Amino acid sequence: MNIIPARKKAGRLGIRSIARFLVAAAIVPATPALAQEVQIPTAPAPVPDRMVPPPMQVALPTLTPAQATQLVELIEKDAVAQGLRDSRAVSLDGLDNDALVRAALDHAHAVRAGRLDEADFQRNWAMRPAPFDPLPGFIAAVKQDRLAAWIASLPPPYAGYDALVAGLARYRAIAAAGGWATLASGPAVKFGASGSGVVALRKRLSLEDPQVAATGDRFDTALLEGVRRAQRRYGLNPTGLVGAGTLAALNVPVEARVRQIKANLERWRWLPAELQKDRVQVNIAAAVLTVFDGDAPVLSMKAVTGRPGDETPMLTSQIHSIVFNPPWNVPSTIANKELWPKERANPGYLARNGFRVIDTGDGGKRLQQSSERSALGRYKFDFNNPFAVYLHDTPAQAGFARFDRLASHGCVRLEKPAALAKLLMTGTPEWSPEAIDTTVAAGKTVRGKLASPISVYLFYWTAFATPSGQVSLRDDPYQWDGTLASKIEARSARQAVAAR
Repeated sequence: MNIIPARKKAGRLGIRSIARFLVAAAIVPATPALAQEVQIPTAPAPVPDRMVPPPMQVALPTLTPAQATQLVELIEKDAVAQGLRDSRAVSLDGLDNDALVRAALDHAHAVRAGRLDEADFQRNWAMRPAPFDPLPGFIAAVKQDRLAAWIASLPPPYAGYDALVAGLARYRAIAAAGGWATLASGPAVKFGASGSGVVALRKRLSLEDPQVAATGDRFDTALLEGVRRAQRRYGLNPTGLVGAGTLAALNVPVEARVRQIKANLERWRWLPAELQKDRVQVNIAAAVLTVFDGDAPVLSMKAVTGRPGDETPMLTSQIHSIVFNPPWNVPSTIANKELWPKERANPGYLARNGFRVIDTGDGGKRLQQSSERSALGRYKFDFNNPFAVYLHDTPAQAGFARFDRLASHGCVRLEKPAALAKLLMTGTPEWSPEAIDTTVAAGKTVRGKLASPISVYLFYWTAFATPSGQVSLRDDPYQWDGTLASKIEARSARQAVAAR
């Protein structure tokens, strides 16, 4: 679901020993994760997706006629494969040397670092691609006559990105073959049913799942398992019952799924050239947390992430400490919107629920909930960020039983915070599992500092794939896919005008 392995093998953090017994209880999904209808337009060549002119003091290399022919073929083919363009209908043939070189440099920048400029990023998309100058590598490739190798080196160096590229090709092939028909609404279809509805269901499922036989009119055991696999791919409750929710997911047009995959490929390009091999990783859209030890997933758990309107931001940081038995310093937005009105409507509400009213010293007041009643539970994982979000425990365990787990005010609630705390503290001798248990049981607020901070990444993946190209899809709860597509479209339009 949310596993993002790098292409290269990694070293080990030294948490393998404790990981052995933790991973037995973990939910370890099979690959990275992602959402809904997106419109990413095709920018007409030679108008670049994102104009990045090379430094003026560096002369552009001169291509041989053979290199120019090869480069046109490479760019046109790669632009389609990487999801930058839907077809090779618009050719780069006929461009002069400098125009073709600039088109190549822009293609490289778009593949490696994406197509947005700084002004296009929303504040809560707090993950930015690293600066990338493609010119030095291109000059070397021209001199060494290694243009194909240069093109192949451009995509983000992650197996998850490659898998999603393969998934894009699969869904494009389905679209080219005519896509899939809309399944008729009506009573839920279940095991043991037969008839035309089952025939249509089989045909639809077989297009995404080769294990499902495309023909037959019986809802047998094999089809039941196929339905459950589809429900898992879409993040639905795998009951095997084909009701309204499953029908809605199956009836999203294949063209929308293609656009959705392309939006998620764009987000991959914002990642650093190398993720820290030992890290905590959250897929916001799928509401899942995974811990990596040397780039291998060792612990995974359900999470509750921000509901629409209180979005969990995309960001990268480092967990530097864990607060045991934390009080909750209530953000003013939550206090003003939810808690003060409850106190006015029902005097004594705050005191009954463990809240203290604290004078701020400037005439204002703030709320703090005591550790005994804290909405943060017994564990809070702190990392620096401008959004005041963190990972934390919660006394509200019922939320983890849901398949739609976007319900927080923006922080990430954890299903197994004790397991995470013990795993992260493995390299901190004074915080053995026994010491952690004793501290939590005592009830006193204590901050434990990690001997070595652990990288944490909050991603928004609404589409992710296995190495075979099998794609899992999620809703786009924040509508960030559509927003991203609109920004790309607007930038491409401005560039087209500027190029005339």
